[in-house]
Amino acid sequence: MQHSPVSISNYLINMKKNILLAVLIISTLLVACKKETEEFKTPAISDYAPYQTGKYIIYQLDSFRYPAFSTIGITITYQVKYQVDSLITDNLGRPAYRIFRFIRKTALDPWLQDNTFKATNTGTSLEFNENNLKFVSLKQPISGEYSWKGNAYINTTSAYSDMPYLNDWDYIYDSIGAPLTLGGLNLENTIKVAQRDEEIGSPGFYNEINFGVEYYAKGIGLVYKRFLHSEFQPPTGGSPGYYTTDSRGLTLTMIEHN
Repeated sequence: MQHSPVSISNYLINMKKNILLAVLIISTLLVACKKETEEFKTPAISDYAPYQTGKYIIYQLDSFRYPAFSTIGITITYQVKYQVDSLITDNLGRPAYRIFRFIRKTALDPWLQDNTFKATNTGTSLEFNENNLKFVSLKQPISGEYSWKGNAYINTTSAYSDMPYLNDWDYIYDSIGAPLTLGGLNLENTIKVAQRDEEIGSPGFYNEINFGVEYYAKGIGLVYKRFLHSEFQPPTGGSPGYYTTDSRGLTLTMIEHN
């Protein structure tokens, strides 16, 4: 059976159309896959928590507390240095960094070691152990409005807990890649982790304030931290009102790093 030149020409034209359509479909799928990959690509935890042996950050530490049965707070200022000592293994067998904290009253005083912390980069989160408390300080994906339970590993609900105010905190990325100025330091790329900002009750009556925020700079680590828990008990039976002794706060502000 012989085909006419017209039939062969139509067949070739249709085949070209089908090939072009297939190429177009494949190209569209490849572009869509590439776009989806780009959308889900986020910074690594190590970008904002670059722990390595010998690295240190020096902060000004403003420690705030209330004396017993007082309504007037006291702030004491120190300098503290967080220095990465060595790579170790945590209690789950994972690589972790041991961090020594040194403290001094002023820059003229010698450093004195006063505490030891531990930081574990799991690949998808940063776990920071401080005073037997484990905080999930960072978590992927590092993208706007992503939130997680940063205090999930802390006992806040049992009868033996002395920190119920840490219960159910939602950590959330408030800003990513934003510049930040700390004193005379200009940081080009930071992320802000908003942890808590609540007030319970009213001033003059029972009043509780819980606040927490941290900033991390790319290539440096934690550069600013502020925490506050205050609990005011109102006057009763002729006794004046006062802040409880577990009311406390601290501010860490980076002043130097290597």
